[in-house]
Amino acid sequence: MTSLDGRRFRPPDNVTGGDVGVGTLFVFHQEDDMVWAEYAGGRVRKGFLVGSTDGSYVEFRYTQLLTDGTTANGWSRDRIELLSDGRMLLHEWWRWESKVGAGTSILAEVPQD
Repeated sequence: MTSLDGRRFRPPDNVTGGDVGVGTLFVFHQEDDMVWAEYAGGRVRKGFLVGSTDGSYVEFRYTQLLTDGTTANGWSRDRIELLSDGRMLLHEWWRWESKVGAGTSILAEVPQD
């Protein structure tokens, strides 16, 4: 199983119906099948996700504080794609639990600084 631990991701585009965008950075951690991340940037002041992986998919819940002071939470199931250069893409199916809305998006791994 390829680990998400220490990998950093950004959406390549702003997410329609979502709060994350090109300015949002996700930093992932993994221990065995447990996955968690912190994220911030753009409209998101601070966000957290926690869930589990079977090596092909990650399923998690997320919660976030936006720059306008509101909070939101939801669910996501991400298909993991390993690219030929070793980077990953996460193909997301998500839905809000705190408000109406759902959609799809991609998170693309970005190089370490």
